[in-house]
Amino acid sequence: MADVPAEGLADVLAEKLTVVFVGINPAPLSVAAGHSFATPGNRFWPALHASGFTPVVLRPQRERDLLDLGLGITSIVRRPTSRAAQLTPRELADGGRDLTRRLRTLSPRWAAFLGVSGYRAAFGAPQARLGAQAGTIGGARVWILPNPSGRNAHFPPAALAAEFTRLRQATGLPDRSAPS
Repeated sequence: MADVPAEGLADVLAEKLTVVFVGINPAPLSVAAGHSFATPGNRFWPALHASGFTPVVLRPQRERDLLDLGLGITSIVRRPTSRAAQLTPRELADGGRDLTRRLRTLSPRWAAFLGVSGYRAAFGAPQARLGAQAGTIGGARVWILPNPSGRNAHFPPAALAAEFTRLRQATGLPDRSAPS
């Protein structure tokens, strides 16, 4: 399924995926490139590989390869901005409702939110922390990961990969980074 919103990026989604990674919203540079997490300095692709979700570090242009691995990508809000702080509380809440509908339709096992602040604002969960959350969204279990933006100095690459690894282990997916 490649849902292309009026502005923003096409989703990388299909039915019954194991994990859908949910960004807050796309960056203008990613939209211009036509691929998710294409902004220089974004650590999403290296973290996916370092944590064992992918056998190699994928380039953004290969984002659709994730579907064969049971993985997908979408965002809470479709409107691109340079910083998530440029989104209004209403946009985030509306995006949360839209995302809930999309997840309900596709039935992924997990929704992995990339950034606790966006999750808190979109779902009215001010006490949310990294890791597994109680309840579901659109039928998917919820996990919050650190934001992989290069601006997130709280999580250097190794710490970011460790958080992604915790999610991969919770999902039961094999370590695809290991030699076969």
